[in-house]
Amino acid sequence: MSAVVFQQVSKTYRTARGPLQALREVSFTIEPGEFFGLLGPNGAGKTTLISILAGLSRATSGRVCVHGHDVVDAYAMARRCLGIVPQELVFDPFFSVREALRIQSGYFGLRRNDDWIDELLVNLGLADKANANMRQLSGGMKRRVLVAQALVHRPAVIVLDEPTAGVDVELRQTLWQFIARLNREGHTVLLTTHYLEEAEALCHRIAMLKAGQVVALDRTSALLSGRASTMLRFKTDDPLPASLADMARVTGRIVQIKAHDALEVEEILSTLRLHHVAVEDLEIGRADLEDVFLEIMQADTAPAFLDHPSPLEEVPS
Repeated sequence: MSAVVFQQVSKTYRTARGPLQALREVSFTIEPGEFFGLLGPNGAGKTTLISILAGLSRATSGRVCVHGHDVVDAYAMARRCLGIVPQELVFDPFFSVREALRIQSGYFGLRRNDDWIDELLVNLGLADKANANMRQLSGGMKRRVLVAQALVHRPAVIVLDEPTAGVDVELRQTLWQFIARLNREGHTVLLTTHYLEEAEALCHRIAMLKAGQVVALDRTSALLSGRASTMLRFKTDDPLPASLADMARVTGRIVQIKAHDALEVEEILSTLRLHHVAVEDLEIGRADLEDVFLEIMQADTAPAFLDHPSPLEEVPS
């Protein structure tokens, strides 16, 4: 039995400008024990899909199941299988960290859960904050508590919606070490992130959403090998000639240019020399997931998602 099934999921909102289709017939499955990445630009429909999975929003059409439990018809059973870390920092300011985790345990009918709570506190770097009031915590610490709350009932499926957005390197390392351990122990993980190096390092398979549609779905290694090419990376303070500027990705002083073979590499280097572009720290390597992601997102596909005006009204299913 699959851990998560999205079957022909569509979501439409009614706006002042007419219907807005946030998702269009999204279908894929996530197998038990898999570490699955869901990637896409802002507005692609990732959070909408997770909201439907969590039962916070209802699909206009289609079906979503968690370990065989329909998220609408068997909501309580489906929700018990899920542990969801949302993007937003949502917390109760009246309780300590330990109290918040005990209350969260109670929502799932768990008593005498302190041993697991202690393990969560230690593994997420919260042991010294166990008795601190939630209001006293920094943003990064509150993010850790959200992760602990999502894991307090030992869910079969862990959903991480941008879990490391805006947090420090220490938390990212601590979080991934613990989540990787849970994944090895059999927990299924669904991750959305804009840190593509995290997705490349952690995810077994990846689905990419664009304008509410799945535009790529494959094993991470297959995505890289199927589209990857030679990539020149270097630093420069000089402007690039027009012939290269159109094909380059520039981030500050760092320039990345894709080449298909050794001859094209030599042509690029010759053009740089011809235009007296001073090059530092030249590297020639393979494209990474960020390169593949940008290539897929920049490909021409039919738009299914308009600008996102507000307010939104759900179209009845």
